[in-house]
Amino acid sequence: MGKLLGIEGVNKTYQSGLSSFQALTDIKLDINRGEIVVILGPSGSGKSTLINAIGGIDRVDSGTIHVDSEDIVSLNDNQLVHYRREKVGFVFQMYNLIPNLTVYENIELAANISKSPLTIDELIDAVGLTGMANRFPRELSGGQQQRVSIARAIVRKPELLLCDEPTGALDSKISKEILKLIQQINDKYNTTVLIITHNEAISAMADRVIALKDGKIESNTINKQPIEPEGIEW
Repeated sequence: MGKLLGIEGVNKTYQSGLSSFQALTDIKLDINRGEIVVILGPSGSGKSTLINAIGGIDRVDSGTIHVDSEDIVSLNDNQLVHYRREKVGFVFQMYNLIPNLTVYENIELAANISKSPLTIDELIDAVGLTGMANRFPRELSGGQQQRVSIARAIVRKPELLLCDEPTGALDSKISKEILKLIQQINDKYNTTVLIITHNEAISAMADRVIALKDGKIESNTINKQPIEPEGIEW
């Protein structure tokens, strides 16, 4: 399997006027290639800060974040753009689709910045949207829009798929369908998946569960018997 992600001594403080907030404190973490990892924690625990640092969106104050042996903390802004383009796919709670573009066109935008993207028509079928390529976001349900968001994220074949509350706006039935789709992507492409959530139930499907509290790792647990998303007790 091998290690894909190695984090060592990462700290992040946000400054607001005269006050400061320590979002991450001395984070140390290794994640193997192909793992599904759930990062749990309440609001303000540092989940989003951590995922944004791994995704090259936020810069940290100190420490290293090695992805495939490259320390992304040391990269300049242009190099970070290239890193995000080549290595990372993002899925958010709010789908962030462009409303005046069709399903196909929303995915095509991401495909156009990849050297060797997946075939868009095949990907639309793979995420369960057969026959919907020419629909606009307003013509789709929330679950269908999230499927488009996932397709857009994986069309470039990223090594890391970073999911920020991907089921937060969905009911339990549709949430399980979305989680099943993420699991299938992990199986098919050996994509390393990080899911941040406040919903502890989702941790049942993970290979590894990381709990954050007050910007620190409270626990880092290997799940010896992950279950299928359909079996998650919501």
